[in-house]
Amino acid sequence: AERRRKKMGEMKSMQMGVIGALFLSVASSVSIVICNKALMTNLGFPFATTLTSWHLMVTYCTLHVAYRLNFFENKPIDRKTVVLFGLLNGISIGLLNLSLGFNSIGFYQMTKLAIIPFTVLLETLFLNKKFSQKIKFSLFLLLVGVGIASITDLQLNFVGSVLSLLAIATTCVGQILTNTIQKKLNVTSTQLLYQSAPFQAAILFVSGPFVDKYLTRLNVFSFQYSPFVVGFITLSCLIAVSVNFSTFLVIGKTSPVTYQVLGHLKTCLVLAFGYTLLHDPFTPRNIAGILIAVLGMLLYSYFCSVASKSKQGSSESAFIGKDRDTTPLLSQEKENHEAKKLDKHSAV
Repeated sequence: AERRRKKMGEMKSMQMGVIGALFLSVASSVSIVICNKALMTNLGFPFATTLTSWHLMVTYCTLHVAYRLNFFENKPIDRKTVVLFGLLNGISIGLLNLSLGFNSIGFYQMTKLAIIPFTVLLETLFLNKKFSQKIKFSLFLLLVGVGIASITDLQLNFVGSVLSLLAIATTCVGQILTNTIQKKLNVTSTQLLYQSAPFQAAILFVSGPFVDKYLTRLNVFSFQYSPFVVGFITLSCLIAVSVNFSTFLVIGKTSPVTYQVLGHLKTCLVLAFGYTLLHDPFTPRNIAGILIAVLGMLLYSYFCSVASKSKQGSSESAFIGKDRDTTPLLSQEKENHEAKKLDKHSAV
């Protein structure tokens, strides 16, 4: 009974941690979108890829200070794994920016929507993960809603299509690896981000100015940096620390698919914010799309919660069954063996 109470307490603590991670991710992501929109639209600073490299460098420096102050312990990870993981994530960011540059806004939104079904496909094929029909339906409803709300045109071109496919593939693999590495190597989101951020920043710092110059025809090094621009860049970098941390935290505590669902919720919130506070153009189609997307997100959350409770109930039933099977006639050695098996089963 004591072990069951302890396990229930751990699960409640884990649920609160997940809720906190989701809230932090939404709040920080919406904040950085607002900040970057002001920076790029009002202040004329269009260098998105280079700005992302600065975000990652500030994130690493912040985590390094936190590590020196003993806020977290650094756990060594195989260098090859960290380097490849960091480079893959950096490349995926660059490809997404290039995809936006070569494609229309509508096709770029389709690229982002395609990440969810592609992630589901990869996890089903290579990780043997099962998705119920109800969860698939809720994801379909979410994608339809976001598509209706945000997609305006679908102009295709060969180079843009290839870049979009590469962006989808690298993003999906990177997010799946984020979840897999944390669970397989038993490292926290902070530890993984701390070790991989320098490599993500490095590849974007080197390639960013070239990518931005190709997309904007402007040079980031010859830009006139006014105090307002520097101030907004600094604010954007500080918010990015929270964005990057919460991204790894959410994927580690939930799944890549849940993170993508959360990402589309952020899209809907940004659209709603733009309409209510910034008076952006809004149509009944936008409203209908957002409502459908929110319904899909709520259904996804509900079905995932039901599946989680069902799995938890099965685990507890197995626990009780094993507890009843244990008798005083067992030798001490066998009791220890059974206890180890039970602990292993409960962890799964």
